[in-house]
Amino acid sequence: MESLTFRHTTKTPLPGTQPSAVTGVVASGNLEVLLERVLPPDACEVAIDTPIAGYGDVWAAVVADFVARAQPGGIRISINDGGARPDTVSLRLLQGARLMEA
Repeated sequence: MESLTFRHTTKTPLPGTQPSAVTGVVASGNLEVLLERVLPPDACEVAIDTPIAGYGDVWAAVVADFVARAQPGGIRISINDGGARPDTVSLRLLQGARLMEA
């Protein structure tokens, strides 16, 4: 099991008032993403637990792309990976951000 944590500064807080959201289900080829509105409005933290070691650079790129797109300020994200592909990770992160905007 590998644990990774990425911290980013955002330009704006993620809109909305939803305190938390969950997307995905940990199963073969998927992942679970928990988003919580608990950080300062210009901070984002993504913590990942994955059974597949050695892909830190890929995770860093996917997370950086998500942060640039969504500007998820104020959000802590916990990911429990079950072997998801990068496009699935991006999809789940964006779905979670949309749920938080409610």
